Amino acid sequence: MTERLFGNKHKVIIFSSLNLALDYIYNSIPDLLIVDFIQGNPAAFTVVSDLKADSIFGQVSIVGLFGDDQEMPDNSLLPIDDFIRYPAEEEEVLSRICICLARADRVVETNPLTRLPGNITILKQVQSRIESGVIFAMAWVDIDYFKPFNDKYGFARGDEVLKMLGRLVLNTVRQKQPQGSFIGHIGGDDFVFIVNHDVMEEVSQDLIDNFSNIVPTFYDSEDRAKGCIESVDREGAHRTFPVMGLSVGITHNSKRSFKHYGEMAEVASEMKKFAKMCGGGCSKTDQRVV
Repeated sequence: MTERLFGNKHKVIIFSSLNLALDYIYNSIPDLLIVDFIQGNPAAFTVVSDLKADSIFGQVSIVGLFGDDQEMPDNSLLPIDDFIRYPAEEEEVLSRICICLARADRVVETNPLTRLPGNITILKQVQSRIESGVIFAMAWVDIDYFKPFNDKYGFARGDEVLKMLGRLVLNTVRQKQPQGSFIGHIGGDDFVFIVNHDVMEEVSQDLIDNFSNIVPTFYDSEDRAKGCIESVDREGAHRTFPVMGLSVGITHNSKRSFKHYGEMAEVASEMKKFAKMCGGGCSKTDQRVV
């Protein structure tokens, strides 16, 4: 049935335990989860509630699998998107899952490449924190020399770099701050993440270092050995470009106040441009008091 349902578009993975499933989910955001509630495992209820309450993983559609005579829990206690009674006809399962996937594509605003929240969700996450008065830091992440890499190796390999960076930002942020953090994909090679002010510098440096360790594997061996590539700049001139790195612009509201998302995004973008002047692999934090 999995071949009929997904074909080559989706990969189906079956896990024997919740811990194994969570390890995978936290490293690669899935399109859909089917959770077995037939055994009444309390941990399954807790996992689903925690995922739906998470600012990143709350977007993932979850289908619950229940026994034919099993009592359905209240949706406020178990926030699933749909359910299937087992045993069920294959056609019914196929129909329900297809509808759930289609609904998610219409409703959930995510970047199609990385499955991370997109611009609308980023705006809401930042604005809600500003309005609540909580102290937080926001980082704008950009890849240095990404366009020359794309021009030389093609968009397919460039997309693989973007997917790698999406997973890397997700993992690095959640390792340092599993609760209350946020990661979004603005588009292209621009990403945003939100963490507590006191861990931002450490998260940013870990992200820069981790990216620098991984990204050389995306280059051909000859270019990797040289530490550079020959490509074309934005004016069409042939130039030599170093291996890609990350520039991170950081702003926070511990020393200045912001009224709306646009103000904070502008400062973070300004800091990112300042970081890029260092030549790559650098972060800059706004220290102005306003």
